[in-house]
Amino acid sequence: MATAGTDDGAEIEQLEGALRGNLLQPDDTEFDDARTIYNAMIDKHPRLIAQCANVADVVTAVNFGRDHDLETAIRSGGHSGPGLGVVDDGLVIDLSNMTGIRVDPGTKTVHVEPGCTWGDVDHATHAFGLATVSGIISTTGVGGLTLGGGHGYLSRKHGLAIDNLVSADVVLADGRLVHASEDENSDLFWALRGGGGNFGVVTSFEFQLHSVETVVAGPLFWPIDELESTMRWYREWLPEAPEDVYAFYLVAEIPGAPFPEAIHGEKVCGLMWCYLGPQEQAEAVIQLARDVAEPLFEHVDPMPYPALQSMFDDLYPPGDQWYWKGDFVRELTDEAIAEHRRFAEVPTPKSTMHLYPVDGAVHRVDEDETAWSHRDATWSMVIVGVDRDPYKSEQITDWARSYWEAVHSHTAGGSYVNFMMEEGRDRIRATYGDNYERLQAVKARYDPDNFFHVNQNIEPAP
Repeated sequence: MATAGTDDGAEIEQLEGALRGNLLQPDDTEFDDARTIYNAMIDKHPRLIAQCANVADVVTAVNFGRDHDLETAIRSGGHSGPGLGVVDDGLVIDLSNMTGIRVDPGTKTVHVEPGCTWGDVDHATHAFGLATVSGIISTTGVGGLTLGGGHGYLSRKHGLAIDNLVSADVVLADGRLVHASEDENSDLFWALRGGGGNFGVVTSFEFQLHSVETVVAGPLFWPIDELESTMRWYREWLPEAPEDVYAFYLVAEIPGAPFPEAIHGEKVCGLMWCYLGPQEQAEAVIQLARDVAEPLFEHVDPMPYPALQSMFDDLYPPGDQWYWKGDFVRELTDEAIAEHRRFAEVPTPKSTMHLYPVDGAVHRVDEDETAWSHRDATWSMVIVGVDRDPYKSEQITDWARSYWEAVHSHTAGGSYVNFMMEEGRDRIRATYGDNYERLQAVKARYDPDNFFHVNQNIEPAP
């Protein structure tokens, strides 16, 4: 798409007057902050940023972008690794000021606007002893994580974020606002659950909530030399563990405070726990890990669920350089484990590999019930190169790519779309598997001209 019409001052002025929120241009003092996203590797320069205040603003912005043939990106929390929430020389529809939340404790549901972070949602729902499935960093936006599928600490017991999505309000490419649920526009609702931002701008999410208040959680680290023995134990133990038990496997380097000075800089493997069962039973579960190998460090305690959700926030603030690669994993073979050991000594203190469990309740949803494919995977793997220093961007990228290439042949193929950079059409097809052609058909119905294409794009069927 070109940027036709955007040099017409009168039309831009007309757009500005039609918005309740702000319209930012490159000369505005707030513009640079507004175009900056979580991943500091991304440095894109839009022509216009429409900071929407409400649904009417979203409709106005979509109509303007379509009518003026503008490259248009949709920004919620700005956590997209490849920077798909911003675009060069086009329009950004910024939803970050739309932060309304309404909890209904009677029905255990919550309505969430798309500019909310998961920290906002946790704050609102925790007051009622409730929570829904999200990720592991509370500054992540609700919109992107949900539309990509959404897995986190509650997934073994309560499924993916999309398995807890009850309904959504969506502004389509033609400017119409529609409601999507199992009973209304059900084909669109199916596609939204895992198909990313391909089908429209979601202006309201309705989620099912669950009784979650205090969890037993925190890290347990082993020396990196114990990776092969602990990962072999983990591959057998985790799939058989009760669904109250969640633990993702990781490799990392121990950063500074709050960890003891004696272990700063140690390369480790380990588990990040979230136990949802009776607190008095947690110790016996954790002891199983201690029996495999002696921990170098552990700090697993009862805590409010929002405290667990925000535990990584300080380690990963906005402004770091990020490069990540992911894959779904059905089983951890001995050959795969050997490759993990070969690459597991991370290059920088923030770089890491995580194996997130996506079994349990996730497996109780059929492969074709939502757009999310690979319901038979046991883990969703991500390899992440991270550092504050832009001069290390090449180093962390090379490490993440090399690690991924070494283990990719041992995976199920395809990836959680939120763990992908811009990797091409074949990777997107592999991610959606047998659901891809059905997604193309839904795309053809709701966005036949592919207006919403600044995303992990699914092209409309001919």
